[in-house]
Amino acid sequence: MNCVDLIKKDKFTLDEVYKFEDKLKLKYPHNNFIKDKIRQQLQILRDKGIIEFVGRGKYKKVNYGNI
Repeated sequence: MNCVDLIKKDKFTLDEVYKFEDKLKLKYPHNNFIKDKIRQQLQILRDKGIIEFVGRGKYKKVNYGNI
């Protein structure tokens, strides 16, 4: 969620979240599957109703103020 928080707009793309990959690699050096983990975490946020999958790598923050 921290990476999503750093995107200061309600609509964002998977590519925008992927831009945090290098930062996450430094934080989790033993994880060789950062992009997979990013997608997994976005699915978790979607399932919790925090973001909405709009389609084709596009997302929207929906309950952003309720976290």
